[in-house]
Amino acid sequence: MPGRPIWQCAGKREPEKEAEAQRWIESVIGERFPSDLPYELALRDGIILCKLMNRLQPGIIPKVNISGGDYKFMDNISQFQKACIKYGVPDVDLFQTTDLWDQKNIVLVTQTIFAIGRTAYKHPEWRGPFLGPKPAEENKRAFSEDVLRAGESVIGLQAGTNKLASQSGQNFGASRKIILGK
Repeated sequence: MPGRPIWQCAGKREPEKEAEAQRWIESVIGERFPSDLPYELALRDGIILCKLMNRLQPGIIPKVNISGGDYKFMDNISQFQKACIKYGVPDVDLFQTTDLWDQKNIVLVTQTIFAIGRTAYKHPEWRGPFLGPKPAEENKRAFSEDVLRAGESVIGLQAGTNKLASQSGQNFGASRKIILGK
């Protein structure tokens, strides 16, 4: 749509999720986002994201660039992504640098922040606030050989009943017509 800023053209953004992510980041780093910038532009230089990771795990990003132009700020985003992987965020949950820098997909940026919030639950040393629901933990079960063998003889009834089941009367497709003499 011509004339509109690119960050307003991104589809499926959820302002309530972005606000929740922003509140969480602000509570973790102890600072408010700049009031004169929208969410995506406040995050764009990577400084806030680097501060977030350094609060969750002190020293995970040794040098945050606070000046130096576009290249340095893009380096902040790259360092943030590497720190996320070190912290335990699955790489499939990470946004690409261009998603934030060019504001191509702010939804993915927010999803990454929520993934960091979920990963924080796995760090017992983190005593601060969490974001999103706690991930499920493994619940292994040990079955005896008798129970496993008994399970093999059960017929699954997802499609209904198996009483009086047979294939008689089933007709798949059209029957074949044979024409002689032509």
